[in-house]
Amino acid sequence: MTATPLSILDLATVEADGTIADAFRHSVDVARLAESTGYRRIWYAEHHNMPSIASSATSVLIAHIASQTSTIGLGAGGVMLPNHSPLVIAEQFGTLAELHPGRIHLGLGRAPGTDGATFRALRRTYEAADAFPNDVAELQRYLSDELPRTAVNAYPGRGTRVPLTILGSSLFGASLAAQYGLPYSFASHFAPQSLKAAIEHYRSHYVPSEAHPEPYASAGINVVAAGTDAEAETLFARAEVDRVRRFLSRGRDRELTFDEASQLVDTPAGREIRGMMQYTAIGGARRVHDELEAFARFADVDELVTVHIAPTRAEQLESVRIAAAPTA
Repeated sequence: MTATPLSILDLATVEADGTIADAFRHSVDVARLAESTGYRRIWYAEHHNMPSIASSATSVLIAHIASQTSTIGLGAGGVMLPNHSPLVIAEQFGTLAELHPGRIHLGLGRAPGTDGATFRALRRTYEAADAFPNDVAELQRYLSDELPRTAVNAYPGRGTRVPLTILGSSLFGASLAAQYGLPYSFASHFAPQSLKAAIEHYRSHYVPSEAHPEPYASAGINVVAAGTDAEAETLFARAEVDRVRRFLSRGRDRELTFDEASQLVDTPAGREIRGMMQYTAIGGARRVHDELEAFARFADVDELVTVHIAPTRAEQLESVRIAAAPTA
């Protein structure tokens, strides 16, 4: 394991020839391996209307994974809070915290996590994102152990003090996390542009809170670890094509084949998608560990959120294992 704590972001990805049930079984395998190899926690992200991602109902998936594991931390990375009532989220994650004490975490974002049509199907309004700071504060109150102040309180929820993290890919989330004295996680695994500026802003403007006297920052990084550096580079090349295939298949009657996507990797759209993978640690055990530590120093973060993007289930599990294994 690297000196910097590692966690995992799992989207419960559905393979082109697989099923959602297969994806959930793989998520259990990932969680059990991560637990046995020393990862700090696993995050599950809320996305909607994406056939290749099955983690939309984060609290339900976390409950399932928690029942199949024993000690590893589990959290939403994150819940898109404007999609929900803060009271409902407090009740859901309060329930999880009561069932699995000390293991549940809650990351909060303000993006819809989907496209415009699904945005409307979620009954969202554009004004909901503007209420995000107030919604975070309301959620904190529901989860606190203060005496009830209003006629509405979260049961379960109150007193659980589920740890909150603000997620973001811009200075907005960094500013809010700093102002509220909360941990901050930057989505550099797909939005690399503002990483340095956001983390610097967060640390320089941090207002200490009772729960978090010091700032705590994490950042996402893609990982392709394999037996050798050459094997990892070959896997990464396939992962790039697969990322292009998934993104450019949206809105089509059928998904692009691997060969079709291969013809698009050097188009403007393909280059833009590949640019989202700017921060990727690639290599055998020694090199991938060195790259992870170098990225943690570069980003000035306390924890790395690893996203294992090797193309197949077996290759992903091997990547999880190698990234966790100590090197001589």
